Amino acid sequence: MKVLSLVPLVHLSTVLASILPESQVVLGDVADVLSPTRGAAGGLPDTVKSEPEQATKKIHEWIDGKPFVQEHGLIYELVQHAHFSDYQLRITEPALCDPSVKQYSGYLDITDDKHLFFWFFEARVSPEDAPLVMWLNGGPGCSSSTGLLFELGPCNIADDGANTTVNPYSWNTHANIIFLDQPVNVGFSYAEDGSTVNTSPVAGKDVYAFMELFLSRFPQYATQPFHLAAESYGGVYAPNIANVIYNENKKVPLTSTSDANDALVKINLASVILGNGMTDNYIQMASIPDYLCDGPYPIYDDPEGPQCQALRSKVPTCQRLIKACYNFESRFTCVPAALYCNSQLYAPIQQSGLNPYDARRTCDPEKDGPLCYKEMGWIEAYMNDPAVKAALGVNPQRNFESCNMAVNQAFLLQGDSMHNTPALLPEMINDGVRLLVYAGNADMMCNYIGNERWLEVLDTNFLDEFMSAPTEQWITMHSGKVAGTVRSAGGGGSGAGNVTFVAVHEAGHMVPFDQPEAALDMFTRWILDIPLA
Repeated sequence: MKVLSLVPLVHLSTVLASILPESQVVLGDVADVLSPTRGAAGGLPDTVKSEPEQATKKIHEWIDGKPFVQEHGLIYELVQHAHFSDYQLRITEPALCDPSVKQYSGYLDITDDKHLFFWFFEARVSPEDAPLVMWLNGGPGCSSSTGLLFELGPCNIADDGANTTVNPYSWNTHANIIFLDQPVNVGFSYAEDGSTVNTSPVAGKDVYAFMELFLSRFPQYATQPFHLAAESYGGVYAPNIANVIYNENKKVPLTSTSDANDALVKINLASVILGNGMTDNYIQMASIPDYLCDGPYPIYDDPEGPQCQALRSKVPTCQRLIKACYNFESRFTCVPAALYCNSQLYAPIQQSGLNPYDARRTCDPEKDGPLCYKEMGWIEAYMNDPAVKAALGVNPQRNFESCNMAVNQAFLLQGDSMHNTPALLPEMINDGVRLLVYAGNADMMCNYIGNERWLEVLDTNFLDEFMSAPTEQWITMHSGKVAGTVRSAGGGGSGAGNVTFVAVHEAGHMVPFDQPEAALDMFTRWILDIPLA
């Protein structure tokens, strides 16, 4: 087996498989959703759109005291910040997916080269009081639009990509949510020269700048708690991004000037949420034989048989290589760890014929697509519709891909996933930033056993309490269903905890897809700081 043929499958955080059959309303096709009174670029007067549609030169206009810019025939509101001279936001207002809530989309421009795409949805209930959440898919190389349209967003993809249906279990029920495509060349994000970011620390700096510009434009969200949520490789992304935000917050002066454009915002970082994350590979890689041989969905009949013994024999070398990466933080130590561990420990998963993200299901690449979910192609069809691009403020020439394999390979060849990501967390957790780790018990790629184990060695002020904490049943508040188990430290019995682990029953890698009601219950209780057990 060629190592590099395995890696895209290993790291790709994909998306969901089918559309919820009940309690949904078809919104109609794209042409019906785009109101002619709003315009494709989103709510700007027709008088502003005086330049030819094919024009690509930026033309500045002022409407109601706000600067606007025209590019590729599309109109955007322009947001700039005195502290971030290399960054600007271009914003438009779509009415897609769930037109009942306020939306913004567009780009964070970094110098003249990098451009990160975002799509924001206000909360369905009391947005003025709801917390702010950023969702990141993993991969690396997968668009957060996959999470938006498959898992936890206001709508789900349907009809081969021709329509979307309302998602009654969307996480924006009680939260204002930003879906961000990062790093560049993921989804609709791009770099002018085709270059890409290939390490998570660099990506973190760009996300911090985005948040400062976004909150300077929308200060109504700045006073609310901010939760950073991510899936799969987001277990690497999110701690790096949170670390940048946490450290930059320390530099924000207690008082600032009255000029909002000149003020830095202290981002109210409340928690980090990791779903089926890849975070501590030293621990998590070692858990793969235990999951495949002794887990709830084993792929081998005999846990002490030759296959399981052979698989376990790979663990010491894998951990030795990862330890060298932790010690030296060098590409020359981290890449060998990534190549060896991925090829040796994930090989049985790829050879099993099962869906790597859901051990309960088989995967037929001809029928299900190369990543075991045919809906990945549906999302690409929808996002590449010219009317959708126009509504979102995307250059009509830009092509959307759900997952970019070149970005995936670039991160692999830096050994990014093998760095000591957990080391970024203890200081901020000890200072009050809460951590929720959840995992579906049918996921083979970032299994729940390894996710719980790395919390058992995370050296925070809550470690002793976490180690002695009982594993309790988690019962959803709405239906009274036993959805999984929860183990928590901190919170004093009246909150959801400072370090909390949730194992979700009958769910794979994409928990909000497999168990939408339970996922919304968990998420809502977490952001409202209500105990899960």
